[in-house]
Amino acid sequence: MDIKLRHNSKMRLLFGAFLLIALPGLLFILVWPFAGWEVALVLPSVWELLMVYGFFFGWRHIIVRRATCTSSLLPRAFDGYKVLQLSDIHIGTYLRNRSFIDKLVRIVNDQHADLVVFTGDLVNVSAEEVIPFQHALGQIQARDGIFSIMGNHDYCEYIPVKTEHDIEKNQTVLRYLERKIGWRLLLNAHALIRRGNSEIAIIGVENISRPPFQDYGDLKKAMAGLPKGMFKILLSHDPSHWRRGVLHQTDIALTLSGHTHAGQIRVGHWSPSRAAYQEWGGKYIEDGSMLYVSTGIGGTVPFRIGAWPEVNVITLCVASRVS
Repeated sequence: MDIKLRHNSKMRLLFGAFLLIALPGLLFILVWPFAGWEVALVLPSVWELLMVYGFFFGWRHIIVRRATCTSSLLPRAFDGYKVLQLSDIHIGTYLRNRSFIDKLVRIVNDQHADLVVFTGDLVNVSAEEVIPFQHALGQIQARDGIFSIMGNHDYCEYIPVKTEHDIEKNQTVLRYLERKIGWRLLLNAHALIRRGNSEIAIIGVENISRPPFQDYGDLKKAMAGLPKGMFKILLSHDPSHWRRGVLHQTDIALTLSGHTHAGQIRVGHWSPSRAAYQEWGGKYIEDGSMLYVSTGIGGTVPFRIGAWPEVNVITLCVASRVS
């Protein structure tokens, strides 16, 4: 068994043991003294059923979420422009479930987006995870192309046995594979999208995070040469970057992030991610700037409850100007 499969098997075993054994046991112990063992069994039993559903079915349930970004900075030529966001595929998790990625590609193409962006974490530990999926990922289509950035996993620093050479080799291979499948990787850089005489900018930064995650991004470098007042879309993997380095500090109208997975568990407006991230899933607007956090497609473990795998479609609209 190679490194990728050993990693996936270990993660699934540990995650499954916690959700199916440790947590139900804790729930039983906490409830038993107050309600008796008969009642104390109900909550863990319901929990077990939900977790089983999440492991066997929940991770397959791809949904499409839609949002609107309205801005006075948007040129009229881009009114109605559709940006489709993918995030956190963690493709090595599906080495034994390759039809899932085929299904994902079909759903993406069915949206007929003008632009597709990927906001990081394509792999779990190794660039080689992408190789079996090159053809499928290469089928994703959009009029103005596919742009991507790197998430913390894409630096391949989580290889169980690693050297500096292994890490650099994996990063080089991953960048090559993204180019090969037709994705344009933005490494602290930007690109312009044109409609007639009008332009908007797509900005991509390398990972900008808080510890324990590494920080490689340079937003100033990525924005170099862009005029103030141009409509700008920023791709930044970690949503905490928005509040720390974008909001009130730049004129970026729309930031697209991922990273949180919503903890892969969501009940209404609650997710365990709320303990770590102020913005962890969905649409946030402040001071004319919008952040959209995708809860992503996958994870190192195929499991989802409530926080279903999601494809995000954001439609750009011109704000009405009051004279």
